[in-house]
Amino acid sequence: MKIAEVETLLLSIPFTDGGKGEGLTPGTWNTLETVLVRVVTEDGIEGWGEAFGYFCGAAVKAMLDRSVVPLLIGCDFDDPAEFSEILQRRLALFGRYGITIFALSGVDLALWDIKARAEGVPLHRLIGPQRRAKVPAYASLVRYGDPQVAAGFTERAVREGYRHIKLHEITRPDIEACYAIRGDADMMVDVNCSWSAEEARDMAAWLAERDTLWLEEPTFPPEDMTPLAEVSRAGVALSGGENLCTSWQFRELIASGLVRYPQPSVTKVGGLSEMMKVLRMAEEAGLSVMPHSPYFGPGYFATLHVCATLPAPVLFEHLYVWPDAYLYADMPLPVDGKITVPDVSGLAPAPDAETIRRYRIA
Repeated sequence: MKIAEVETLLLSIPFTDGGKGEGLTPGTWNTLETVLVRVVTEDGIEGWGEAFGYFCGAAVKAMLDRSVVPLLIGCDFDDPAEFSEILQRRLALFGRYGITIFALSGVDLALWDIKARAEGVPLHRLIGPQRRAKVPAYASLVRYGDPQVAAGFTERAVREGYRHIKLHEITRPDIEACYAIRGDADMMVDVNCSWSAEEARDMAAWLAERDTLWLEEPTFPPEDMTPLAEVSRAGVALSGGENLCTSWQFRELIASGLVRYPQPSVTKVGGLSEMMKVLRMAEEAGLSVMPHSPYFGPGYFATLHVCATLPAPVLFEHLYVWPDAYLYADMPLPVDGKITVPDVSGLAPAPDAETIRRYRIA
């Protein structure tokens, strides 16, 4: 298949989450900044991908427009994974990780979308076998920084049928308030590298006593395995990997034996091609992948397809926010804590043109 046209789009969709939008990002986080990649073949097959864009969308789009798109027009591809490696080699001088790989992630997803559409099958059938028609999801709450507010949204998620809830709180009172009303729901805690090694050891022991399913990225930098060795002795399972790019960076994480749940992010790791390499490495090590997925575009669907093929106890991360609009007319959202896997050809239905028109900023 030959690539005839490539378009990049930057969208900003406001959302509400009941919090202040502070603590996790450089500024107030109240918009979903999404970089879309639209690729069309000479045969007229259209594919859509998503590159990570939160607070860096303009830079990712610029990388695509200036350095990636010129390499695509007129190129033939049959295997997205082979083509993605070619692109990585061509762009190695401009950084193996970060913005470059974010951009290539979007292209890779669009190519997989095209391949699945060309074969007339849902994406999960290309990477299968499909193990489930519905994927269990967990509510990934934002950081509220207020015990009453955090507990209120935890209680709401439980009422909505979620059996797994992830907090982003970093203080003991905020976490304890949520645990007090969780009922029989499993809890996870992601602190985004906020704790020192000593604090992480103490908190890990405290969380282990409360049957926490996992503790995510407790220390900085997330790729440093040294402090994790001591934290892991507390008895709570560790997770991490959302900030790693390509399967190369996951090799050390998986080989360390310290992280029970690797968490590749399909819009950051290098797309589906790199994610599948991580899945194979994790499987060989006897680990369960829990994909990172706070998205509502093609990255959401790609993660859903991946989860449909993974063995239990896979969980889909659903960002617990309410956007002003969804990119798809029939967005598959959790119902009683489960999401139905789409059965349409390709990665997802075509995005809604009116939503793109309304929220496009570049």
